[in-house]
Amino acid sequence: MKRQDEGMPFLLNFENVAWYEDGQVRILDRRIFPMEKKFVYCTDYREIIKAIQDMVTQSAGPYTAVGMGMALAAYQCQDLNKEEQIEFLTNASKELGNARPTTANRYFAITERTLAKQLDALEKGDSAIDAAFEDALDSLNRRYATMQKVGDYLVDQIPDNSSILTQCYGETIIGAIIRAARANNKTFKIYNAETRPFMQGARLTSSCFQEAGFDTTVVTDNMINFILENGDVDFYTSAADTIAMDGHIANKIGTKQIAILANRVGVPYFVTGIPDQDKKNRDAIKIEYRDPKQVLEFAGIKTTLDGVKAIYPSFDITSPELIGAIVTDRGVFSPYSLGDYEKLGGESFY
Repeated sequence: MKRQDEGMPFLLNFENVAWYEDGQVRILDRRIFPMEKKFVYCTDYREIIKAIQDMVTQSAGPYTAVGMGMALAAYQCQDLNKEEQIEFLTNASKELGNARPTTANRYFAITERTLAKQLDALEKGDSAIDAAFEDALDSLNRRYATMQKVGDYLVDQIPDNSSILTQCYGETIIGAIIRAARANNKTFKIYNAETRPFMQGARLTSSCFQEAGFDTTVVTDNMINFILENGDVDFYTSAADTIAMDGHIANKIGTKQIAILANRVGVPYFVTGIPDQDKKNRDAIKIEYRDPKQVLEFAGIKTTLDGVKAIYPSFDITSPELIGAIVTDRGVFSPYSLGDYEKLGGESFY
């Protein structure tokens, strides 16, 4: 199998996303990258759930983590009888699939498929550990290859020497843009919104583009209107944690306000990703609220006085009238015509 992470930045190398080996899963701690390159080691699949909830990994990283978590669960229960293993793995699939609510449908697509392969392996007397690990690796490869199609379509829409504004950390699409730009000999100037409170744009997205040699500039979240009105940005793009079939998308909190500002000055907004065909409309999108304490501190340092309150909705919902196009693995669609995408039929992505 040819690995699809060739030419990807450090953050996107398979072993640096989430990797099962010898009874443990290691996950690069994105909360402290790039200041430190450290891994969190999990020896119980429930520790992976906590790592996902604690933002050790985020964006598409949990897709890999839950798959590798199923391999770890199989390791944990390997000495039980078959019926007990089945029960243990079934519970692991449910718990891993529920690690975060907004993207639970995507997690479940992975864990339930992996579980079916593990149960088949147990019936045949094969290793449920190997079945899960091989499925997780296949899933990684498939997602990278699929998102490369998305990246190719996106880069086709953007002229050489354009300036691109990003929001948060879009995981695989970032590497896909980099590879597509190289393949087409295009040069882009990149502006990364810092993306509070975890600064994924500043720490993760900018690291990938800088590592790849792009002219990369970080701006604070409250500078966005200035650079848009100043004419510094030609295109705004983000991934999406959910793309409902009515054209509403959910992405990192702050995505919508940038879309509003971009729309106001005529900067097109291109969303990238795979539409969630099981989410028919905005009502199917569930917004996760995180511990507000995470807004009141950064890197473990309190930034407010005791008694100050906060809120932390993880995502916001952007409506289709603010979206210029949704760029998918099947081409570029209006947010109002995702039914055309659906007619093309579904493929396994996660």
